[in-house]
Amino acid sequence: MMKEENVAKAIGHPGVMIASDGVPFVDGTGHPRGAGTYARILGRYVREQRVLGLMDALSRMTILPARRLERHVPMMARKGRIAVGADADLTLFDPATVVDRSTFDQPTLTSTGIPHVLVAGSFVVRDGRLVSGALPGRAVRAPLAQR
Repeated sequence: MMKEENVAKAIGHPGVMIASDGVPFVDGTGHPRGAGTYARILGRYVREQRVLGLMDALSRMTILPARRLERHVPMMARKGRIAVGADADLTLFDPATVVDRSTFDQPTLTSTGIPHVLVAGSFVVRDGRLVSGALPGRAVRAPLAQR
């Protein structure tokens, strides 16, 4: 619905973090941003259009959202960073080839240029393929409000 030039301006603004509320559903319906948000940023807005530098884009996708949420969701203090005690959620990608492929007709198409994804230090994608039965993640939840 937004014009591409406005999307690029918004993404390039220094106060913008990158995240997605798009969820690809199991039956193949949903919004393409559920599967393609981060690869789109890296492929289109970093590599092709140079709206952002790579390290700036990575911080907007990782440490900045984690820091924004960690006061209310303490588990986020273990996210968005590579450090001793962090959760070891890592996406290994090739900056020269990473690109989204998801569309409104096929919203769950996987991105290319992402050979490995680790969650809690365990492979969930290895050599570009889902690892069968790999479910190492834990839900990230805010504590219940005290009354």
